[in-house]
Amino acid sequence: MSLILHKRLNQKIMKILCNTLITIMVIVLTSSTLIHAMPPPNPIQCTQNGCTLYNSYGVWGDRKECHVTAAVYPSTEAELRSAVAAANKDNLKVKVVSKFSHTIPKLACPAARNRRTMLISTERYNSSIDVDVANLTVTVDAGVGIRAVIDRVAEEGLSLAATPYWEGVSVGGVISTGAHGSSWWGNGGAVHDHVVAIRLIVPARGSDGYAKVLNLKGGDSLFNAVKVSLGMLGVISKVTFSLEHAFKRSITFNFTKDEGIEDEFMEHGKKYEFGDIQWYPSRHTAVYRYDDRVPLNMSGNGVNDFVGFQSNFAIIAKTVRTSEKAAEKARNVNGKCILASSFLTYKQLIANGLKNNNLIFTGYPVIGHQSKMQTSGSCLYSPESNKATACAWDPRIKGLFFYESTAIFPATKFSDFIRDVKKLRDLKPENFCGVDIYNGFLIRFVKKSEAYLGQPEDSVVVDFNYYRADEAETPRLNQDIWEEVEQMAFFKYLAKPHWAKNRKLAFFGVDKKYPNFSKFLEAKKLVDSGNIFSSEWSDEVLFGKGEGVKEDGCALEGECICEEDRHCSPGNGYFCRRGLVYNEARVCKYSPSSMS
Repeated sequence: MSLILHKRLNQKIMKILCNTLITIMVIVLTSSTLIHAMPPPNPIQCTQNGCTLYNSYGVWGDRKECHVTAAVYPSTEAELRSAVAAANKDNLKVKVVSKFSHTIPKLACPAARNRRTMLISTERYNSSIDVDVANLTVTVDAGVGIRAVIDRVAEEGLSLAATPYWEGVSVGGVISTGAHGSSWWGNGGAVHDHVVAIRLIVPARGSDGYAKVLNLKGGDSLFNAVKVSLGMLGVISKVTFSLEHAFKRSITFNFTKDEGIEDEFMEHGKKYEFGDIQWYPSRHTAVYRYDDRVPLNMSGNGVNDFVGFQSNFAIIAKTVRTSEKAAEKARNVNGKCILASSFLTYKQLIANGLKNNNLIFTGYPVIGHQSKMQTSGSCLYSPESNKATACAWDPRIKGLFFYESTAIFPATKFSDFIRDVKKLRDLKPENFCGVDIYNGFLIRFVKKSEAYLGQPEDSVVVDFNYYRADEAETPRLNQDIWEEVEQMAFFKYLAKPHWAKNRKLAFFGVDKKYPNFSKFLEAKKLVDSGNIFSSEWSDEVLFGKGEGVKEDGCALEGECICEEDRHCSPGNGYFCRRGLVYNEARVCKYSPSSMS
């Protein structure tokens, strides 16, 4: 009887999945090519009792709220300096946030609820974009969104050589967290490596008004510390970027087999200035991005409107989430594989969001101006009143909900990581379908940086997203697989975490992975001796306090690495076991036969 019920449940799930795909195709084929979405919610929500800071998914890694005493919204550098002075004088813990972007880890949360804290929002400090055409630079207020900078310099016939993939970020946030595109050429794909000057507001003595402005540029002793500062050294006021004359890019996506990807990635990164690779392990597919500069006089007005950052009808995001949850509940990996296969076919059909002549995709190559071909995020823009569409992960629509892991490997170690992942994949390829519902493994290239918390060698960056349960105590299908991949990356191959992403465990031992980490801490002591810009998160992650007490179930959401069964969910059949390929990994594996 149980087998019959299980079969019927699987048939019901398959019906839901089919309906999901039909809904998606009907809406896509019958709607306009331009769908606008309501913008994401403001990360700061205040009442008369104080404020609460949220991240972009509405839930922090530890699922605990971030309460803050007050938030201020300066609109000038003088007001920004006054805010820092007030915080310093009153011994408040301070963090800076922007209009859209805020970190996935709890880096932006000042302190626990029992501390007096302040958030400084740069949402209104966004009016100045000063382009110096003669010297090929642009100086920008920290709160200006990266899209506004891109468009403004384009008006002058200039370009930023490096920008991130996602445009819902502020200038201050981009460089503070080491955001990047993909390139080993020139100064590389990391945005902070194209910064030539920074104005930083730091605490000061009372005789200096409790705050002062530092003008920093290349050669200054603090410059390499401030370029990737994690918001721990002070408040960035203005940033000056180097520019180039405007240029066009030509992009072609090659959807092919993933055979040899571990041997071909290096040559691909060297050959194409802006190349990347999307790898879908369960589909045995690699998508190579052939992306280079072309002359300005080449015809083409293309746009990169990446499909993952496009506006989505809320019903689509909800339906996909419902399908994922149903597959999880039934432990139906094949259901996830149907979604993964269908989405990959769809992405190939629409070239992952590339559009010829700013309308639709009609064929390769897609040629367009640099300002339109790298950074995207069309789901950010529309009146708040438009409730039908949103970014797919907007917590208000209860759509996609996932973890986002980003590992940064020394280029010399990356091929071995790929080989290990393939070994794990080949044991049961369908176990990898969950990650392929999103974007598989996005492989990018970042050049060696002089920033103390930048990359000390040429590196390969891998992003992968995967399902997160609605409740912390709910284990995930293939929980052990993604824990093994995660631990393999960060502990076997010593990958570094992206500062603005990842689960907590990715940061364990991170201080030992940066040769200049001690220099960063010296800079911290010099400009913020009172530690007003430190937080519980930074104290734990950067100052060596370790994992802390391991609570029951802590491994389910990456708050710890399991050592005992109680760190998993033995009541649901998940026990702490060794990894399948990386034997040193400790993962929460579904073992119903072990239940008493």
